[in-house]
Amino acid sequence: MSTSTVDSCAPPEDQLLSVDEARQRILDAVQVIDASEQLPIRAALNRVLAEAVVSGIDVPPFANSAMDGYALRCADCATAGSTRLMILGTCFAGAPFDGEVQAGQCVRIMTGAPMPAGADAVIMQEQVEREDDTIRFSGTPPDTGENVRHAGDDTCRGDLVLEAGTRLGAAEIGLLASVGISEIRVKRQPRVAFFSTGDELTSLGAPLAKGHIYDCNRYTLFALLTQAGLSCHDLGVVADDREAVRAAFRQAGEIADLILTSGGVSVGEADFVTETLEEMGDIMFWRMAMKPGKPLAFGRLQQAWFFGLPGNPVSVIVTFYQFVLPAIRKMAGEPARAPLLLQAQAGENLKKAPGRAEFQRGILSRDEAGQWIVTSTGAQESHLLSSMSKANCFVLLPAESTGADKGEVVSVQPFCDLI
Repeated sequence: MSTSTVDSCAPPEDQLLSVDEARQRILDAVQVIDASEQLPIRAALNRVLAEAVVSGIDVPPFANSAMDGYALRCADCATAGSTRLMILGTCFAGAPFDGEVQAGQCVRIMTGAPMPAGADAVIMQEQVEREDDTIRFSGTPPDTGENVRHAGDDTCRGDLVLEAGTRLGAAEIGLLASVGISEIRVKRQPRVAFFSTGDELTSLGAPLAKGHIYDCNRYTLFALLTQAGLSCHDLGVVADDREAVRAAFRQAGEIADLILTSGGVSVGEADFVTETLEEMGDIMFWRMAMKPGKPLAFGRLQQAWFFGLPGNPVSVIVTFYQFVLPAIRKMAGEPARAPLLLQAQAGENLKKAPGRAEFQRGILSRDEAGQWIVTSTGAQESHLLSSMSKANCFVLLPAESTGADKGEVVSVQPFCDLI
């Protein structure tokens, strides 16, 4: 079954895949999951629409007041001097006024209340003086339609409300409710299984033996996947053993659409992930011209797509955001989109050696003049997870770059676009 492209030793640097090329290969390979399900809209937050939504009603369904004030006829308003009108009654939201405004009359109206028949504008209560059952005002009179929300202002019957492929956020959930939709068909979420590899990894709650470290990558992946709106299967820590890795692959391949591992994708004697993927599935590529995250395996295992992420914790986060998250979004039915990049001035000198694109951890802020400024979180080694917690963006330095001087404009990728 294998169609491996893996060599027995690491390829030279100039043969590594660029980030853009690798991302495009991944997006060209993965497919949208066909299955869908019907959910109440409260359960559909962060899910992706499986079909377009068309409104069956006008929103709002009737003309109503945008202000607390008085509904009147513009024809009764004097263009010079003052205007005096008789108050017929009061109109509340949910309680329409039963009658029609005639010449010289008005109706006290509250925000959201239906416009009385005959009235064509609302004057704000702050602009009038009330004397018993009359109001008086002067100055520029209201225009026809002023402070009135017309029927269908937001959505008209038959309008396309949301397109298939839309991820449902808070505004979209509210929009569905506004047109009276209580249930919606959404794409099935990708099923994800993940595990860590490494004899040096210790689970939380156990004492650390000599030469061991706590397994933080599974918790990081769990958080990243949950943040992406997915439920997932945590298969634990797998020992650096060929048969153990094979068994984990078999288990994951039976339950998942997407498999993620961390560690074991380098060329060390105990790194079995890429070797096992080559044996049991298909591997498309496994080396990136990027830092951090050079060793990354992508391929196919049974019906699932597979990402073998690096073992260093910062590399896990960087490669997840740059490669795994775009794949998840496509599998879930979202249209592909380019990453959001901003331009910012380097607030200090940023060091880099040429050869690989770098995703340095940065802190993005504005100076007193409103200019975007980015500074480094400090040391950029891929094992320093604490630097990720200080950052709010990646600073993208191209492969050919030798760094950036203070004041030089650089590209940054805000973390807020990666949620």
